[in-house]
Amino acid sequence: MALQFRAAAPDVPSRESGRKLRQRKGAHRMTNGPDTEAARPVSAAQATRRTGWLNRTVLGIGLASLLSDTSHETVTVLLPAFLASMGAAAGALGTIEGLADGLSSVAKLYGGWLADRLRRRKVIAAGGYAFMALSPVVMAAAGNWLVVLGGRVLAWVSRGLRTPARKALLADAVSPEAYGRAFGLERAMDTCGAILAPAACYALLGLGFRHRTLILWSAVPALLAVLAIVFLVRERSDRTPISTPLLRSFGGFNQPFRRFLGAVGLFGIGDFADTFYILYAVAVLSPQVGSAQAASLSVAFYALHNVLYAAWSYGGGWIADYVNRRVLLACGYASAALAAVCMLVGVNGYVGLGLMFALGGAGVGIYEAVEDTIAAELLPREIRGSGFGALALVTGLGDLVSSLLFGWIWAAAGVAAASAVALVPMTVGILFLLHLAARGTAPRPENGGGQQIS
Repeated sequence: MALQFRAAAPDVPSRESGRKLRQRKGAHRMTNGPDTEAARPVSAAQATRRTGWLNRTVLGIGLASLLSDTSHETVTVLLPAFLASMGAAAGALGTIEGLADGLSSVAKLYGGWLADRLRRRKVIAAGGYAFMALSPVVMAAAGNWLVVLGGRVLAWVSRGLRTPARKALLADAVSPEAYGRAFGLERAMDTCGAILAPAACYALLGLGFRHRTLILWSAVPALLAVLAIVFLVRERSDRTPISTPLLRSFGGFNQPFRRFLGAVGLFGIGDFADTFYILYAVAVLSPQVGSAQAASLSVAFYALHNVLYAAWSYGGGWIADYVNRRVLLACGYASAALAAVCMLVGVNGYVGLGLMFALGGAGVGIYEAVEDTIAAELLPREIRGSGFGALALVTGLGDLVSSLLFGWIWAAAGVAAASAVALVPMTVGILFLLHLAARGTAPRPENGGGQQIS
């Protein structure tokens, strides 16, 4: 029998397998081929359309910020008059706001390190919102300003622990080209709570509700914020936690981020708490319309402040995706400094006070959104929690120094002297930031900030 040898015929793919093969090759070319459209740089608008930055995590974090800030701002609006009913002066308000904010910054430093060390950042964020809901209950039961201080510290420390984790979750949820819009939307929704709270307080105080009662009820939206984090926010699972010790974890920041922190810190030494706008309005309006009406009008002015705060939070974040972010940040700082100038020159009419609150609101709206955007741009993903914690520490220590100085200088030498002292570091910070902008902007990362930027 003759043996016949036949070369093995190559496998002929079926239509289905051939289609899959072509799809795999096409996907390979899209990710690896240098000559394809997908591999070429795209604009921020194109990237946003492809990635869909407005997702459930962005909305969930924004909703939590809205509800939590409704609670927080209710207390903020009522706090000056609540302290005045206990016989506490401007120095007590400065001590409460400065100390609480300073301790919050220390908590943010630890919370940022913890957010990088644990696999589940969402747990830290939800826990911080939960503990903050206890703060209004403590303050509503207060009989003197020291108990109020304890409640305010509880609120701000809880806020500090959760903030770096929340910001890292938000940065992970969007592409680098949309950082400005994502952080701007979160800040805008946060500030909508600051609009709702003064408006509701103004109406409810007019109906005869007591300050203490309203502070107690502010715990309700704080609890709803916890639910928003738990049920809406999704966390990516592809991050490897770091194991660096606490103090050593902050030594790996790149040079542009360190310089950025320096500019933020210089400005922050003069950037006093917004509650001093309310106290100033009450002080200048009381001789004109009486203390009760002055307190109500100051709440209305603060609502104007927060409307512009919300508008410029998203507006500033949106603009930050298309322009030099450091120049835009300097503009926000300059707006806040001009609000201090209004206090320096002693504005006392409705138009002057409205201008002061408007400048302050626009300034803080811009600089809060853009500070977070620049930080997300400069920080590698693995240490974003620590970076946001370091940023919060710098801003918080600035708030501590500025609020303590402003409150006690006001009490000792008047508001004009306090404003003049505050304007010095604010001006230096603005000039240093413009110097950094003139030196050039670090390139934006294409992989979500995963590489070091020099």
